[in-house]
Amino acid sequence: MDGQSNLSQWIHIRPITLDDFENVLAWSKDDSFCEANGWEINRSSEELYKWWRNCVNHPAEDFIRMGITLNGKLIGYADMACMKGNTAELGIAIGESRLWGQGIGSASAKCMMEYASKKLGISFFNAETHEANARSRKMLENLGFKEISRIGSEEYQGMRSERIQYRLIFNGEA
Repeated sequence: MDGQSNLSQWIHIRPITLDDFENVLAWSKDDSFCEANGWEINRSSEELYKWWRNCVNHPAEDFIRMGITLNGKLIGYADMACMKGNTAELGIAIGESRLWGQGIGSASAKCMMEYASKKLGISFFNAETHEANARSRKMLENLGFKEISRIGSEEYQGMRSERIQYRLIFNGEA
């Protein structure tokens, strides 16, 4: 068994809860995480709590956020956004930057796509990342996503970076 499939047995997704806030607050104190995910650095805990409470209690019709757990501990979140018919945009954020580069994002993305395929009927997955985000690009490409366009640019970790759009037709096996 390869390391990726071994890791997959420890990664799970579950609904987010207000009890997750301590983890979210810890992520907000990690400047690397904040910069990589567009979170404001030094955000007040009160403002962050209001935002998290809204995420938990008022989900949008075309958006789902699930918690990612590793060995039962919340380590990030996975999103399905812009859901329409059998299409959605996948987003992954691993909150503990010390875990980056270990295949956890890939295993989490696969878990979320399997969930979305089985529970929501999603078979076309879109994703977007910055050209400068080599880890994210590698993860998407290793999962089988194909680059479909390069539209737009924005600041990413202090530099201007082109945005790359990807697509994957999911058959239940990533």
